[in-house]
Amino acid sequence: MNPCLRSIVRTACVCNAEIYGIRRGYEGLLDEDFYPGQNNTNVMGLRCVSGFSKIGGTVLRSSRSARFQTPEGQQQAAEILKKHQFDALITIGGNGTLKGAIDLARVWGGQVIGIPGTIDNDLYGTDFTIGFATAVYTAVDAVDKLRDTAGSHELMFFVEVMGRHCGDIALSTAIASGAEIACLPEVQESPEQIVKKLKKIREVGKTSVIAIVAEGDESGGAFAMQKMLKAAGNPYECRAVVLGHVLRGGSPVPADRVLASELGNFAVSAIIQGESGKMAGRIRGELVLTPLEDCVVKHRTIDKDQLRLLQIVAS
Repeated sequence: MNPCLRSIVRTACVCNAEIYGIRRGYEGLLDEDFYPGQNNTNVMGLRCVSGFSKIGGTVLRSSRSARFQTPEGQQQAAEILKKHQFDALITIGGNGTLKGAIDLARVWGGQVIGIPGTIDNDLYGTDFTIGFATAVYTAVDAVDKLRDTAGSHELMFFVEVMGRHCGDIALSTAIASGAEIACLPEVQESPEQIVKKLKKIREVGKTSVIAIVAEGDESGGAFAMQKMLKAAGNPYECRAVVLGHVLRGGSPVPADRVLASELGNFAVSAIIQGESGKMAGRIRGELVLTPLEDCVVKHRTIDKDQLRLLQIVAS
């Protein structure tokens, strides 16, 4: 998110627009908690975002706001935006953030543009979300290290990654790390089917195995999957590892920095052109705007070509 913020601020400055940073999301908006700007003001300038491209997480911080989810809270947020004479709001986040933007737009007359910032890559209206590439890189790096231990001790590792409703992190991690098994929310496989695969892998002489498990898989995660496969006759001795929130941190990889910069610039440009109620995304290399309602109601489908690729290279 930080490279995106850098791009937004610098594009706004070039366009002679004042930009304010709101800390802690909608909760911070209700508290009027603004990021310190330049010259003892809250207006962010060019130098305020120097070096942001390499910083992980978000300097604006994040939070969930129960207050904002009420009609009273949304009306209060609209009044605060009016009070400060803001013309437009750019929100960076996932499904909840975009839903909040839709709710706010119903009671506030300003322009609203969303930017997809979530490692899950689960938003309709863009091929990739900001943070996804970095999360996959972090997961693959961890799996590479676990592969050394798996090979040395002849073990099978169940590695759980984030992804409650979307298996993109698990799928990409499995392909990139050379995993033999991937358990995704979108693909239904019984323990018996997976054990059958594992027995074939064992028969050809493979002494160690990596299975990538999305947290939203029907099994209930890595530890549950380990127990289920043991009961079904898994021929390997197993260990389970949950990467969890490790995937949310770290310096963003170049692909994320470029995407974040493009979408931040595109969002400001869209506002200047009078757009509102849409999310900035990139599909097949083209920058596009998609209605916010579509982004939260419709769902991205997992790449069937990548699924077929995994089946081939993991066979």
